[in-house]
Amino acid sequence: MATNKLAANFNRIGVVGRLDSRSVEQSVHRLLLLLNQLGKDYCIEQSLADAMPVLDCRSMTRPNLGVWADLIIVIGGDGTFLGAARDVAQFEVPMLGINRGRLGFLTDIMPSQMEQKVSAVLDGQFQLEERFLLQAQIRREGKVVAEDCAFNDVVLHPGQSIRMIEFDLHIDNQFVYSQRSDGLIVSTPTGSTAYALSAGGPLVHPSMDALILVPMFPHSLTNRPLVVGANSHLCIRVGQQSNIAPHVSLDAQSHLVLEYGDELHIFRYPQKVKLIHLTDYNYFEICRTKLGWSNKIENSTEENE
Repeated sequence: MATNKLAANFNRIGVVGRLDSRSVEQSVHRLLLLLNQLGKDYCIEQSLADAMPVLDCRSMTRPNLGVWADLIIVIGGDGTFLGAARDVAQFEVPMLGINRGRLGFLTDIMPSQMEQKVSAVLDGQFQLEERFLLQAQIRREGKVVAEDCAFNDVVLHPGQSIRMIEFDLHIDNQFVYSQRSDGLIVSTPTGSTAYALSAGGPLVHPSMDALILVPMFPHSLTNRPLVVGANSHLCIRVGQQSNIAPHVSLDAQSHLVLEYGDELHIFRYPQKVKLIHLTDYNYFEICRTKLGWSNKIENSTEENE
């Protein structure tokens, strides 16, 4: 449980959102009204200000918000939250999500409870959780030519071609395997409920320090999901016999392209994302609700003869 001392530092509130529906616009208006009533200093991200000029309030880019804000509130779905987390992760500013998407694994607060729940958080009634990200680098002749971070997953795939690719995997300078498949998903525990789950990977509790490696349609059925320590350093070398240039997707939002001879390095990002949860947050309840685990098995009322 977080203390009121930490909440007392939540005086400068950054507001981030993706304006793709009328409902998001309404939530932004309601949130800013609440922050005014609570006497909080707030600032919205620049793209939100451009989309809603009627707000007529101070705005900044996301990186500048990361430097300025004591707390960032994200209005939108998990995709919006993922993008915001990557943009401000280096500043380690606490983040709170208001769900305007479909699933809501990362955005805890429902719009109907926004005023009540945000007020409670600003009053110190919350849990603070830290989660790690992944850093992905493309190295060419020993030099880093492209890099980005991911909160959910780093995915090696053939791009727009429906072709298998061949690659070698090394972990901490130890050879693991050569694989022929549609690619490889490297996921954090946070991302284990996303693309990795769809590909047959395990659910991993966010408290675990682990990386989940899930092959995508491997040619050999013996290539199964693999879980390793979060401090592992992965190196993937694409086989020269591949006649396509594989792509790398980060949270399905940022994309890098490999050339022949490149190496893809994946390791833990140095900073963590600080998530604000409500006091009654329960990871397993979220799984039950979002993944359809809530249906109970009805006991038979028939007696054995």
